[in-house]
Order: sequence, then structure tokens, then C-alpha cells
Amino acid sequence: MSFLEEIKRRRTFGIISHPDAGKTTLTEKLLLFGGAIQEAGAVKSNKIKKGATSDFMEIERQRGISVATSVLAFEYNGIKINILDTPGHKDFAEDTFRTLTAVDSVIVVIDVAKGVEEQTEKLVEVCRMRNIPMIVFINKMDREGKDAFELLDEIEQKLGLTVTPLSFPIGMGYDFKGIYNIWEKNVNLFSGDSRKNIEETIEISDLDSDELNKLVGDDSAETLREELELVEGIYPKFNNEDYLNGTLQPVFFGSALNSFGVRELLDCFVDIAPKPQPKNSEERLVKPDEDKFSGFVFKIHANMDPNHRNRLAFIKIVSGEFKRNAPYLHVRHNKKVKFSSPNAFFAEKKEIVDISYPGDIVGLQDTGNFKIGDTLTEGEILNYKGIPSFSPEHFRYINNADPLKSKQLFKGIDQLMDEGVAQLFTLELNGRKVIGTVGALQYEVIQYRLEHEYGAKCTYENLNVHKACWVDPSNSKSEEYKEFVRVKQRFLAKDKRDQLVFLADSAFSLQMTQQKYPNVKLHFTSEFD
Repeated sequence: MSFLEEIKRRRTFGIISHPDAGKTTLTEKLLLFGGAIQEAGAVKSNKIKKGATSDFMEIERQRGISVATSVLAFEYNGIKINILDTPGHKDFAEDTFRTLTAVDSVIVVIDVAKGVEEQTEKLVEVCRMRNIPMIVFINKMDREGKDAFELLDEIEQKLGLTVTPLSFPIGMGYDFKGIYNIWEKNVNLFSGDSRKNIEETIEISDLDSDELNKLVGDDSAETLREELELVEGIYPKFNNEDYLNGTLQPVFFGSALNSFGVRELLDCFVDIAPKPQPKNSEERLVKPDEDKFSGFVFKIHANMDPNHRNRLAFIKIVSGEFKRNAPYLHVRHNKKVKFSSPNAFFAEKKEIVDISYPGDIVGLQDTGNFKIGDTLTEGEILNYKGIPSFSPEHFRYINNADPLKSKQLFKGIDQLMDEGVAQLFTLELNGRKVIGTVGALQYEVIQYRLEHEYGAKCTYENLNVHKACWVDPSNSKSEEYKEFVRVKQRFLAKDKRDQLVFLADSAFSLQMTQQKYPNVKLHFTSEFD
């Protein structure tokens, strides 16, 4: 297959949602349809029966939540699909924001009973800012929930989307009879038994035929006809260009747990979803079909295998072919590096690959050379944009609880911070280490992983910080800047990249500082132009 054909057959997408909307279950079922796994392990009431394929960290198994983004790939109808399953829990939102820099499209999962939740709003906002094409999957149709039209309204209002249903439920909860597939014009009946063959769909080209009444009963058939007439009247027709531009969002209904409506979603996705897209770097726009390889690190995962101290840097390939054992330029270090065993992912299995194409995600063994946002190229100096650090919400001092293990503790903190689990700030005044996180649950994860993966114990101490602001060094020569540094010394720290950070202890003091030093620019993300 030629290089261009390989690019065309790739689809790389992320699945986003609020916790518990059924994202990990949907990922599993997609793998099931792709023949990638034989049996799905559903995440049920936090006791994981089989342990879902994509949740491989111990703490995830105990809690039944996804903490880290996993990468899964499978083939379906000749299309190579790469899924990035993201954590829904808001304490790990930063990981999800970063993952969105590596996807070409997104599937948003919404729970039929809870509707649009706050976490979904935030993530969809990021997708809208970047015009990422989105497909919405309304899950758990076999449970009692909101009316289909009410849900579609809510999605339009709360998420600011323009939707068009491509499938429609026949009943819901106890009365859930199945789904009419508007995209393919057929009916899929729900048996309520996920072990039965889920492939059976019945073509119905004419909705007025008696066949529909025979299948679902007179009342349901009549209701469906009326509802579909409404759908046609209210919602715009599906238009592929609008979807790809991020201005129209198709909606599917189903029940991931019962593998219902998932095939319809997958078939349509393979048809309409974008192939690998060009990406902006600080220097220029890079297109996937360029000859020369380039890619960037969007995630680092330490100790994927607890028996081996290994770190994997996940690289999204943007252009050209990535070849095993070929020397590539690590732009930040300005030195050539080679990789003898690049990994591709297949659920929990990793395979060594000789060649990868744009759209693919490759895991590279890392001994500490990589940070999030690093670029690899064949020699050109490129820096991909859009992987910022956000100002954390919580701040605590981290203390060593076992003086004999200080080396392990610092190594552990160092690696976990490279992985982007949280942010480390070192106070200028006394060198004390402060950990900033987006959510409080991350402190537990850090403590747990330090102990179990590095053999180090830590304790925390609260620190009253309202916001971390990155200080723009552009006018560091000015007297005002020097005075700011002198007066605010006890509130200043350095982040991992040695950038100066101002830790404001309240909204009021932040406001006063900005008034007193108007020319010292403060930013809430670490990436500023």
C-alpha cells in the first residue's frame, strides 16, 4: 500500500465524557467490533469483573475510574483506527486537554439520564475552540432517562452545538425496542440480551409499510413515524463538510453495555471521520503527506509495566514515515536519537513496529529525555503548539516521610511531573517543593505511585495559594520587574522548565499586584506568545 493510501485509511480520535457516562465501556465495545478483543470487561459498580482493557493502573482497578489516557488501535473494514481513551474525572482534565492536541476528531459520550454534565461542557469547549469534528453518542438507552428531543435541545444549548440525529431510539428504558438508523435506513431491534447476535438489522426503506408495525407494535411504530417527521423538520440534513469543519455534530443513540447502537456509530464514523489533519507548528503548517517525518510528545507514561522501571513517551506522528532505528532530531536537545523498539498499541498488548504513518501513535522507550510537547523531526527545527500547562487549583508542600529514601522520592516526583500528572514548583526563597494539581484526587495518586513504584513515602502540608501565574520575562530588564521580584520574593517559584511563577495567595492580592506592576505580564497558562 502506498504512503498516501496508508494516510487515507487512518482515523485517530478521542472519546470524551463526564465520569460514568460509559466511555471506557464504549471503547471496549468498539474494540470488540474491531475483533481486537474476544470479551469485553465492563466496569460495573466499581468492582471490576474482568478489568477493562484500557484501565491498567492498579489505582484505576480499585476505583473503577480511568486515571491515565490509554491508546488503543484496531482494524475495521480496512480502516486503521486509533482511539485515545481519556479520563473523564475532572481531577485529570489536564491529561485530557493534552490528548485533544493529538486527535483529529472526537466522540462525546452523554448519559441519557444525566444529560450534559459540567465536565463535558469544559472538554467540548476546548474541541470547539480548535474546531475538532465531533460525533455525539447518547448512551444507556436501556435505562430510564430524558426524552430524546429534550436531550438534543440540551446538547445544543449547553454545549453550543448544532446537532443532526443519524439514528433515533424507539422507546426508552423499559420500553426501549431498538434504534432506527437514519444514516442507513434500517431498524435494529433490541433484545435486552447482549449475548445474542448483535448484527441483525432489518432494512426498512419505507417507513409507512406494515413491516414496521409488525416489528415494534402499532403504538411504537406510530410514535417513531411522528418523531422522525419532527427530526426531518427541525434538524439540518447531515453535511459532511459542515461536520469536518466542526459546525455540525451528528448524534447516535445506543447502549454501550449491551453493545447496542455501537456498530451503527462505528460504520458511520469510518465513513465520515477525518483522516490525519495538518498541524500548526510555531514555524509553519505541517501537512501529513510531506515526505519528512515529524511528530510530538503529547503524553508520558511511567511504569506501564510495574516489573520494569520503564517510561513510554507517546508520540503522535504528524507527517512522513516514522521508521525504526532511523536517527531523528530531538529539537529541544538539538541531538539525534534512534529508537530500536517503537511500540504500537493493541489494547494492553504492545507490538514493536518497523514503520508508522501520520495519524498513528507510537510509544517510545524513554530514559528521561522527553518532556510533554517535545518535537522529533528529520532535521527541521519545528515546535508544535498547543500543549500548555494550566494553572493548578490545589497546592501543597510535599515532604519526604523517609529521609533514607530521598533519592527515590526526588526521582519519583521528577518522573511523575514529566508525565504531566501534576506540576512541580520550587520556591525561590527556600527551595521547598510545592505540588500543584487540577484536582485533589491527584495527591492520592501521586502518594500511591511514589510508594508502589519508587518505594518512597511522602506527606503533604497545605499551602494557601489561589493561582499560579507564569511571569512573562519579556521586560525583565525594567526597574518595575526587578522591584516586583524583590517585593514578591516569598511568593515566587520556578516550574520544571525554569520559568518564573508567581503564587498569588488570594484573588485580591493578585488584583493588587496587577495594579501595582501593570507592565509585569502574568499568564494563567505556561504557553504564551
